Amino acid sequence: MTSVRELLPQALPIPSRSVINLISSQRQKVAVRSETGFFTIIKIKYSRLKYQFLNFSSRPPSFCARPLPCAPSRGAPCTPSSAPTGPGGVSSVSTEEDKARDESGLQTWLGRDRRGAGRRTAWAWPGWAWSNEQRGLGGGASLEVRAVSGRFCPAQPLSLARRRSQEPLRGRGVSGVAGGPHRAGRKWAAAVGADPRCRQALVELEGAGERSSGGPRGPGERTAGGPAAAAAAPAERGGDGAPSRAGASALFAGLQDLGVANGEDLKETLTNCTEPLKAIEQFQTENGVLLPSLQSALPFLDLHGTPRLEFHQSVFDELRDKLLERVSAIALEGKAEERYKKLEDLLEKSFSLVKMPSLQPVVMCVMKHLPKVPEKKLKLVMADKELYRACAVEVKRQIWQDNQALFGDEVSPLLKQYILEKESALFSTELSVLHNFFSPSPKARRQGEVVQKLTQMVGKNVKLYDMVLQFLRTLFLRTRNVHYCTLRAELLMSLHDLDVGDICSVDPCHKFTWCLDACIRERFVDSKRARELQGFLDGVKKGQEQVLGDLSMILCDPFAINTLSLSTVRHLQELVGQETLPRDSPDLLLLLRLLALGQGAWDMIDSQVFKEPKMEVELITRFLPTLMSLVVDDHSFNVDQKLPAEDRAPVTYPNTLPETFTKFLQEQRMACEVGLYYVLHVAKQRNKNALLRLLPGLVETFSDLAFGDIFLHLLTGNLALLADEFALDDFCSSLFEGFLLTASPRKENVQRHTLRLLLHLHHRVAPSRLQALQKALEPTGQSGEAVKELYSQLGEKLEQLDHRKPSPAQAAETPALELPLPTVPAPTGL
Repeated sequence: MTSVRELLPQALPIPSRSVINLISSQRQKVAVRSETGFFTIIKIKYSRLKYQFLNFSSRPPSFCARPLPCAPSRGAPCTPSSAPTGPGGVSSVSTEEDKARDESGLQTWLGRDRRGAGRRTAWAWPGWAWSNEQRGLGGGASLEVRAVSGRFCPAQPLSLARRRSQEPLRGRGVSGVAGGPHRAGRKWAAAVGADPRCRQALVELEGAGERSSGGPRGPGERTAGGPAAAAAAPAERGGDGAPSRAGASALFAGLQDLGVANGEDLKETLTNCTEPLKAIEQFQTENGVLLPSLQSALPFLDLHGTPRLEFHQSVFDELRDKLLERVSAIALEGKAEERYKKLEDLLEKSFSLVKMPSLQPVVMCVMKHLPKVPEKKLKLVMADKELYRACAVEVKRQIWQDNQALFGDEVSPLLKQYILEKESALFSTELSVLHNFFSPSPKARRQGEVVQKLTQMVGKNVKLYDMVLQFLRTLFLRTRNVHYCTLRAELLMSLHDLDVGDICSVDPCHKFTWCLDACIRERFVDSKRARELQGFLDGVKKGQEQVLGDLSMILCDPFAINTLSLSTVRHLQELVGQETLPRDSPDLLLLLRLLALGQGAWDMIDSQVFKEPKMEVELITRFLPTLMSLVVDDHSFNVDQKLPAEDRAPVTYPNTLPETFTKFLQEQRMACEVGLYYVLHVAKQRNKNALLRLLPGLVETFSDLAFGDIFLHLLTGNLALLADEFALDDFCSSLFEGFLLTASPRKENVQRHTLRLLLHLHHRVAPSRLQALQKALEPTGQSGEAVKELYSQLGEKLEQLDHRKPSPAQAAETPALELPLPTVPAPTGL
């Protein structure tokens, strides 16, 4: 039989005199002396250089043909009296020459590290080093062997290397008690400390021997990159089966932890084998699909030119899809405790593959269906940006609820996007009464991207919902932007649409918002819903006044303000027909109460004084009757104009406003809000006289509400109905010079709305007036890009308009086109 030396000249790191016999060509078995003094049978796979202890015995195995040399035991060389005997009672140490070889460093025991019931040991021969871990006599163990080129540099157990990197290794005496330093240990430490190459090789071998039989491989194995990479390996051990091998390819991360061969194993195999083709064939056999019928099918696919990669990829994809379906099925079947236990066990086994792109969906699917993912794994996912982006929103919720800052980073871009969308809608170039900012229904608005994403992010998590509300309150206080109030109501109603009872049942504003949402949908608050809303306000108990803060924020929603203001104007018109004073209408008083609560939202939340604002008595007793008198004047004039000419009295429309009316617009927010919506009402009714009468009173209003984006957006849309009036000089003068241009230099938003209006109606304006307006609206160096863009568009429109109009000279020189009429014979009688 061929000797092992001839078959494995470089692969076997055991001196030839330690080899007893060769069992077979497929499974190599040799017997050597272990550091404990026992004979050890080692199983060897040439292609992968894997060594495993199969058995421990106090006597040589039966196939031994001759005795083995002795290895130092527990720091002292074996003596003939203590050495075990071979078959037939022949001593394993028969000559003094063997003793001399052992003591000269042919085999050197480096040290032992006890961990629980097991122990790790390390040996070395010149040019070779290995360490092993065993768990009790006769238990599983593993052996790691590394070739060390150049000088003698053995492997060292990991914990020993950490503790003794700056001191010589110390062995144990025969009795097991820590004794003096071993002779070879001192030589070894001195050699390592003196030679940099030895130190580097030591770091490369640091993780050797950390594998137990069938267990996961240690993160320090095959660490590439020298000391820096090896030093990083311990820090990358995440525990819980997390992928931790430094320098591993992301495609195969985690496979080694499961004992599955990967590309690194194949590379090592081809590097150390003597017959690459046989090594590749053995690798394919051991790691291929274990189906007997497949061995004959694969060559058939080869004949058809189908790559093996394509075949294995298709099988892999199919199995992954089946596994995903099975995980989803497990999450729905059986009792909750049982299925969650199965999912937790599956997650524990598969989490090491979470960084492998092809298997990552499976791990993420398991985590998705777990109501409570282990905290350690959540931290690992949160620490890795790629894993965090890849995990499902169900997993992210569990991370967010304990990390408000991270959740804020996720929500902040959505809130900014929401505000930009609202501002874009207010500055839309389209001017229409039917398609304005308030045209979409509440349910249609809730289908927006931002609201849907926030709804998905919140899910049924009350804690995340409270975080979002806190973000909205904070931003509302910081910016005074009322669109955050809109989002607060839309988010709650979106959760209501999905029937998320976990949140709707704990939000005290749910039923109030639900009722108000129905009013916004109808754009009117009828008597029945008005009583329901009043019941919610009156039902706020003592000690729960903070609810008023959320109710006021919901009422501050521009869509709610719009509905309440329109309903108020409509009620005032009805009171004029009924000849009833405002103070005698309970429905009107409730509308004013709701309107005052909504407009005082910012002050209430800012001051943290949760009380309904008091209603100004003069608002009801003086301002509203004055406004009703304007309605009467308008009706009287319209009725007079409809009379026959002989019965019509010479009546002129009043062109001045009562002084009390303008004073209320300047001093009281409630009065200003109602007055502005009356202006929108007369503009929508195409009442030019009433509009021209009211415009001068809008120059100075409470907090410049008349120059707000929402009012100007609605006003410009309603003015589109008066397109024919823009040809009149007095109308343009009152609208532009008398109102809009008074704030244009200091308010850029007014300039934008004016340009929007001219872009739509420039062809109706007189050329001389248009030129003056174009000059007045010219952007300055401090103007924003939006203003410059609108002004540029207006200039292009005017150039196109000039090219279409013929010059006066051309119009005079063009002769009239006279075509002779052809003579048509008279028809003959039929």
